[in-house]
Amino acid sequence: MTESINIKKTAGELKLKPEQVKAVAALLEDKATVPFIARYRKEATGNMDEVAIIAVRDRLEQLAELDARREAVIKSLREQDKLTPELEASVNGAGTMSLLEDIYLPYRPKKRTRAMIAREKGLEPLSQMIFAQDKFNVLDEAAKYINGELGVASADDALQGAMDIIAEQMNETAGAREKMRQLFASYGAISSKVVKGKDKDKEGAKYRDYFEWSEPVRKAPSHRILALLRGFDEGILNVHFVPDEDMGISLLEGEFVKGGSEASQYVRDSARDCYKRLMGPSMETELRGTLKNKADAEAIKVFAENVRELLLASPLGEKPVLALDPGLRTGCKLVCLSAQGSLLHNAAVYPLEPHNKKDESAKVIKSLCAEYKISAIAIGNGTGGREATDLCRSLDIPDVIVTMVNESGASVYSASDIARSEFPDYDVTVRGAVSIGRRLMDPLAELVKIDPKSIGVGQYQHDVDQKELKKSLEDVVSGCVNSVGVEVNTASGELLRYVSGLSSRMANAIVEFRAKNGPFSSREDLKKVSGMGARTFEQAAGFLRVRGAGNPLDSSAVHPESYGVVEKMAADLLCSVPDLIRKKELREKIKLEKYVTPDKGMPTLKDIYGELEKPGRDPRKEFELFTYSEKVKEIRDLEPGMSLPGVVTNVTAFGAFVDIGVHQDGLVHISRLSDSYVSDPHKIVKVNQKVTVTVLEVDMERKRISLSMKQQN
Repeated sequence: MTESINIKKTAGELKLKPEQVKAVAALLEDKATVPFIARYRKEATGNMDEVAIIAVRDRLEQLAELDARREAVIKSLREQDKLTPELEASVNGAGTMSLLEDIYLPYRPKKRTRAMIAREKGLEPLSQMIFAQDKFNVLDEAAKYINGELGVASADDALQGAMDIIAEQMNETAGAREKMRQLFASYGAISSKVVKGKDKDKEGAKYRDYFEWSEPVRKAPSHRILALLRGFDEGILNVHFVPDEDMGISLLEGEFVKGGSEASQYVRDSARDCYKRLMGPSMETELRGTLKNKADAEAIKVFAENVRELLLASPLGEKPVLALDPGLRTGCKLVCLSAQGSLLHNAAVYPLEPHNKKDESAKVIKSLCAEYKISAIAIGNGTGGREATDLCRSLDIPDVIVTMVNESGASVYSASDIARSEFPDYDVTVRGAVSIGRRLMDPLAELVKIDPKSIGVGQYQHDVDQKELKKSLEDVVSGCVNSVGVEVNTASGELLRYVSGLSSRMANAIVEFRAKNGPFSSREDLKKVSGMGARTFEQAAGFLRVRGAGNPLDSSAVHPESYGVVEKMAADLLCSVPDLIRKKELREKIKLEKYVTPDKGMPTLKDIYGELEKPGRDPRKEFELFTYSEKVKEIRDLEPGMSLPGVVTNVTAFGAFVDIGVHQDGLVHISRLSDSYVSDPHKIVKVNQKVTVTVLEVDMERKRISLSMKQQN
């Protein structure tokens, strides 16, 4: 019953049909992966994409957590012998975690409170009389509760205790808490001030803009919330999330003060105490958490989108590459890689300051390019990268392209266990150069070896919920890997583990089997790997490619479960499957509607047809050579008004960072991304996009470059 309710609720919230949500839930319950469902179960889900499937999965998980908490609350109330039919109905009717916790608050085990102590002193009857707000002499009534043995020395003591009970009762009223929650959300302000005694110039320089800051919480962007909270965590800023105090107190007075009796004044005083001591701080903490969660979600979304673009960057492909990791004092580490990325040779050259052995280095590079039939030279974009690039381009080696590669995270890889296992006999400098070269050949295959947080395309990624960040990035990397497909005979274990249905153990088992028995000759051979059961094979097979297999479908995205359909298409046209792939005139005779079955509808058949046209096609764009302007090499070369080519390196909620070849990325603020209004920078630019920018301002002291993508008059 609960499951059915959650399916309907999820469908309504996500604007889907209940049967779509039910189908996704059933497939996930049956251990199907998101990529598999999106690609091979389109008929069941109504052609839902990965984004929609993930949204359903996450929302159903949230509702399951709410149900689990609901059961725990009911169990606790039953154990306390407090569960009435009315209370149980309220608990079961709570649609959010906040409302559920509000209902449970009066019954939740807690430390001794002022109200508890007052009840122990026998003051609850007095509090009830006052809260009822009938006409009576409050002081005379309070005097009846004076009791030295219980610690009630005077009528004022009795009144204070009664008011403590009333304040707590107000705080534990679910309806009042919900109204206060809405007040904080609608009228709350986020404000910050520098902590007294902090050295503003040294400790808090980066938070200078927030030393005296205030804005409505409903308008505060996610990146500002995270910046303020980081300043708070570092002890630089005091940060609050509250509405005007009088508004909060007035709300409680409106909820609980009735009439104008003498008792009503005590209730009014209790409302003030409740707000300042109990409900106000509670709601501020809750709002802080809500805003943090929302900001986390935005930052994670930004980071995930950037990582997706980086992983799906255009690959050069399987071509021999010479990779060069620039260095000044220690020289430039150089490696030659085969078309499959194997390390063939490594050396060091010293063309840059302070050695300046340009002629000698040029001879080495030209000689190696000839010896290993190099197609491209990849140069890391760190210190000395521009100079090394200029040197390599000046060599003018025929049929060899020279390009810079973003080396962010290469040092992380070079010192990792993965790198040590791949190259146990080489030091970190060689491994780093190999990573640079492989990134040019296939960014996806190489970057999956690095923790995405080290790639440098995020926004406050170290401040957000790390569990949610990891989950989102796993989805992104998995989605990218499976959308491209993986050549099973060359893929690393790190790449294979992201294939639908494969665990790290299974990925390593495939690599070990391949090393022991030689390359796989068909998808069917995968079943020989220990642990490759029917379910794992079903989930993984369509995303694994076996290039050169006897069955050409083994190198396509057609799932083995659909081979029979393709074979029937070929048989109906009196040809073979290879003929169907080679000859357009044969494919054009296929009438897809003829092959529709309950399990395979038009969406799947159209996918199959697309694969027959271009088996195993790579969805990534073709590689495009990019060059920086020769006019600028260092930040000091920049002048306002210059128009320069650049590459987007990071997209955030407030704009985009662009590498223009001066070792310091410039910022195109969101207001300068376009001539028209921009609400989301991702709608205008993507990571790795080639753009043309205009220099607006250069701050040499802080090494800040302001850029614009607006059309210049």
